[in-house]
Amino acid sequence: MKYRLSIWVALLALATLPVSGQMVASHAPSGAVKPADTMLANTTSAPQPSGKPVARVNGVVLTDNDLLREMYNIFPYARQHNGKFPQELEPSIRQGALKMIIFEELVYQEAQRRGMTVSQAKLDKAVVDFRKQFKNPDDYKNYVKTEGGSEQALRAKIRRSLLIDQLLRQDIQSKSVVTLAQAKAYYDKNPDQFRMPESFAFQTISVIPPDKATAAQLKEARKRAEDALKQAKATTNYETFGVLAEKISEDDYRVMMGDHRAVERAKLPPDVVKIMLAMQPGQVSDLLQFGGAYQIIRLNAHIPAGMKTFDQVRDSLQQNMQQQKQEQLRASLDKKLHANAKVEEL
Repeated sequence: MKYRLSIWVALLALATLPVSGQMVASHAPSGAVKPADTMLANTTSAPQPSGKPVARVNGVVLTDNDLLREMYNIFPYARQHNGKFPQELEPSIRQGALKMIIFEELVYQEAQRRGMTVSQAKLDKAVVDFRKQFKNPDDYKNYVKTEGGSEQALRAKIRRSLLIDQLLRQDIQSKSVVTLAQAKAYYDKNPDQFRMPESFAFQTISVIPPDKATAAQLKEARKRAEDALKQAKATTNYETFGVLAEKISEDDYRVMMGDHRAVERAKLPPDVVKIMLAMQPGQVSDLLQFGGAYQIIRLNAHIPAGMKTFDQVRDSLQQNMQQQKQEQLRASLDKKLHANAKVEEL
């Protein structure tokens, strides 16, 4: 599970979630609690949290409200489907969310132990920024009423998020910086990772007749393909060809402007390689037919085998190395905090 750079940024995003799943740790009173229902497993409808406990961290109870809020952070696409999660993914999303809210609570408790503070000015600004996420004052008031019932409770939750963010920046972000010199040293020591096989970057427009097409259907598909070729030949660059692909192509690549990006020569059919070897970058092929489907190819680049230069990879390399360090530091912090904590998954 990836370390999130800013808990506060995630908090601000929560204003777009269903009211029942917003805001960080809505702590229930500690004490005797019953195990949580498995309401999020194998559900056929959107989860309906009710404040039931899902974990206890050093006596602090985390609820299914907290859990659902984190599940939406992990899989925001569910918001576009009335809050529903894919059945096959829901168990892993739930488990990942549970681990994250436990980790956040441990971090918050550690920030308190260290005596970390949030200035009044910073807290005031955060509250104002959070309030701006709502369309009108009534929405904000309804939210406050649902999530604790008072401005004071809201400020406490925002303060909690700021303290979590502050500790993570101190213990993870500040220690995970990768310098240009470190990235260059890694590049020099691992040349095989930066070798490029010969490849072709290209776009396609496809016209696909139906299965078991009749003679009339095949004739109609041929006509559509010929019309597509005329339009493709009239395009002048990547963008115009891509827009046309989005409009008329019938394969899955249409949603990516027909772009297959760079494909290794060894992974392409020999007939396709032969055609593209005879083309110049920017050139559009004639009408091609493979397996009953018609295709038009635009060659964007023929990339010879070789080494990527350090200048080509340094930004992504630094980013990947930094992310790896963040993951290692986060895992180490998680292990350290768990070592002296009493954590119960309910």
